[in-house]
Amino acid sequence: MDKRLCITVTAVVAALALTACSESPKPAATETKPGVEVKKEPPKPPEPVAAQTAFYEMYKPARTWATDLLPLSLASGELKSLKNADGKAAMWTAVFVSPSRQEARTFFYAVVSEGESVTKGVSAGGSQAWSGPTAKSRPFQTTEFVVNSDAIYKTASAKAEGWLKSHPGKTATMYLGSSAKYPSPVWLVIWGTTKDGYAVYVDATTGIVMK
Repeated sequence: MDKRLCITVTAVVAALALTACSESPKPAATETKPGVEVKKEPPKPPEPVAAQTAFYEMYKPARTWATDLLPLSLASGELKSLKNADGKAAMWTAVFVSPSRQEARTFFYAVVSEGESVTKGVSAGGSQAWSGPTAKSRPFQTTEFVVNSDAIYKTASAKAEGWLKSHPGKTATMYLGSSAKYPSPVWLVIWGTTKDGYAVYVDATTGIVMK
């Protein structure tokens, strides 16, 4: 976890009076370079990220495992320390497969570390045997993953507007995968559970709600 840099600035007292005293405003923290004075911006607090940000961070190390890899699935996750919002998540999990190796491998991306099991950045699980595509689960091309999760969430929320009004406070889980049922990979956005929730399927290439 990154440590923040604290910069102390000396305050100058402008005037003293018998009844009150005032302190002059502290100058903005700066970092000096030869001939240039650059403002030192304070570090931004961690924020959840959209799926493509996390996906391509995981894709880079995954390529070193297998150059012929293909994505099989991508799913949002939750962390106690950082709330998901508007199609962005604090944690994402991707499964990649290698046809030549006949293996699958899971990668994780977390915005922050949490406890002993979650590490900030990308981490990888071990490889597992993969028997190939099935009707319910098949790999897809990265070029088919066009529409990002925040845009998908906006579309799905509009579709679920009536249900969400009567079920406030429900958090969405997002899952990207491909099956024989649809020509392109599809996002599943679900609030609640499959039994008592509301689900919307959105094409990941076109951004159109699937019927």
